[in-house]
Amino acid sequence: MKNELADPVELTIFQCAVHSIAEEMGAALRRTALSPNIKERRDYSCAVFDGRGRVIAMGDHMPVHLGSMPMSVQAAIDAIDFAPSDIVILNDPYAGGTHLPDITMVQGVFCEDSEEPVFYVANRAHHADVGGKFAGSMGPATTIDEEGVRISPVRILRDGALDREVLDGILRNVRTPWEREGDLAAQIGACRVGEQRLLQLVTKYGLEKLNRWTEELLDYSERLMRAELHAMPAGEFDAEDWLDGDGVTDEPIRIAVRLKIDPAEGAVDVDFAGSSPQVAGSVNAVRAITVSACFYVLRCLLAEDAPATEGILRPVTVHAPKGSIVNAQPPAAVAGGNVETSQRIVDVLMRALAQAIPERVPAASAGTMSNVTIGGLDRRMAGEMGNPFAYYETVAGGMGARLGLDGISGVHTHMTNSLNTPVEALEYAYPLRVRRYSYRPGSGGEGKFRGGDGLIREIEMLCDAEVTLLAERRKFRPYGLQGGEEGAPGRAVVVKAEGGEEMELPGKCSRKLAKGDVLRIETPGGGGWGRRK
Repeated sequence: MKNELADPVELTIFQCAVHSIAEEMGAALRRTALSPNIKERRDYSCAVFDGRGRVIAMGDHMPVHLGSMPMSVQAAIDAIDFAPSDIVILNDPYAGGTHLPDITMVQGVFCEDSEEPVFYVANRAHHADVGGKFAGSMGPATTIDEEGVRISPVRILRDGALDREVLDGILRNVRTPWEREGDLAAQIGACRVGEQRLLQLVTKYGLEKLNRWTEELLDYSERLMRAELHAMPAGEFDAEDWLDGDGVTDEPIRIAVRLKIDPAEGAVDVDFAGSSPQVAGSVNAVRAITVSACFYVLRCLLAEDAPATEGILRPVTVHAPKGSIVNAQPPAAVAGGNVETSQRIVDVLMRALAQAIPERVPAASAGTMSNVTIGGLDRRMAGEMGNPFAYYETVAGGMGARLGLDGISGVHTHMTNSLNTPVEALEYAYPLRVRRYSYRPGSGGEGKFRGGDGLIREIEMLCDAEVTLLAERRKFRPYGLQGGEEGAPGRAVVVKAEGGEEMELPGKCSRKLAKGDVLRIETPGGGGWGRRK
């Protein structure tokens, strides 16, 4: 039975309050983290959930994290009997996670007289290394066991006290334990900030009123989503796109979707039947990733101030065949599924939507996060032995053009909402030198409205290092729409220190580079929109 409609002013105040809590959690995490990946690139996300584990507010953080985090929270609730001041840690992609470097923490929020949590808070942060086969834990692995330490839901705080055995078990399995411990401590602090702010809301308004507003907020999101679907044309809309390969073979990998839009019901059925089976390499996506991509695309249809809650997914049915590239099963490797396949799922969904609402959908953006990880021993301050380091970066590309506007150049798009690592921070933290950082002229697709250009980033090794790439859009270029042209494909080159010889690298590989070698990454441009006259 639906609640009586809440006062719109009160509901807006509640919406803004819980959203600000998620944002403040993110600010606390960013300011106290140690790694440049979290502190500078802001590769983290925070969210607030009700006592049933339904998301009611998300920070303006990483779409790939936020749409999948509810499944991790549910996995924690199912596995752990939360007590006050407990915090649960997990990263298992097969328990609602995305890939192993993304570590999630969940805390239940208790009132003085409550036996069960009345809210939950959670955050997820990408750790620059979790002990995988390749430095940075983001390489072309073939099983999840090669990708790093896998954490099923377990308490890292019990009754407010740190469980040192759990923490030490994690730290023993990573390359940079001091940095990981600092980032995990920052995540714990972020949970506590969320707990404090929610308890202040309970004190101010009372739990009964907050619960009523929660239900109305969820219903309001659902109404907004159904209203958007009511306005769309009825029909079935098919689309497909391809991944270049899995890093083990060059065999293209198909992602197919059929959208069935039912305006009368205000509902949509999303069916990925026909997508390729899961593969040997690391581009497999778990179901949480696929649902997250669907959530993101649907959220893009709504106004910016629409509440990002569980209600958005109520009108949506997602079919992702088990054992496929969009719903991989253990022990499949999944590091690239989170960062690369998620982008292609969005591209396919957008391509299908462009048939239904052509004037609202942009051409394809870069379609890859162009992941680069570099690891080795930093001897600048540590003598001959050196300290292990692991640098992780996603390099921005071109945004697709849309009706009335050219695409933006050199920007992170779709499932990533991170920043770059500033040159000064990168060179301070790691034995690396940025030789060039610029736009890639002419890489955007031509059209009535032109796609944004990609970037060129050249990094010199100041020590011997292991460089690993996980990137896409080398063979299948970002598509244009309504007659617009494709964006340029990405590429990566190593310029050898001795002789200046250039060696082109595949999109998914790991190589040993010598001191003085330079890695040059050129990211794809976005597709054009509309035919040029």
